[in-house]
Amino acid sequence: MTTQNAINWPVKYLPGTGDNFVSNEVIVKDLRAASVWRYLVDTGSWESYYDNVADIAFPDGDGPVLRDGVRFRFATFGRPPLDARVVEFQVPAEGLPGRLSWTARQGARPEERLDVLHAWLVEDLPGDRVRVLTQESQIGEPAAALALVTPNPMLNGHQAWLDGLVRAAAGR
Repeated sequence: MTTQNAINWPVKYLPGTGDNFVSNEVIVKDLRAASVWRYLVDTGSWESYYDNVADIAFPDGDGPVLRDGVRFRFATFGRPPLDARVVEFQVPAEGLPGRLSWTARQGARPEERLDVLHAWLVEDLPGDRVRVLTQESQIGEPAAALALVTPNPMLNGHQAWLDGLVRAAAGR
């Protein structure tokens, strides 16, 4: 039997306790975690395979490659740029999944305030397969409103991100 890893959740963002949560996953053959990881952490490549991200910037002059503690900004889902910071960063290695999580915040007024944890897990599986899991937990009035929209734009947007990431890593 093979066990698969899970996202490490800070209590504040525990799925089901906030205002919106989505989970997307793909398992693909003939691809390795290291190949996927390269495109995931390089924000300079995001816009080439995901059309729901724009205005990526690094206020401290870091980037475009993410690493632990890096602050960055990006716009998505038609909203103004979010202020983000990498809070978990583990490069995939033999027997260890790649882990990338960032918090992102936006808005000063309560009706605009959004607080997010977006997490990624990239792991090699037996049989020359890779698993890519992304989950996001959101807190705030904009998140609660988004959770009511059908079809769910965040679920569909993150699936497009996963699909584009896999295509990029596979060289397609």
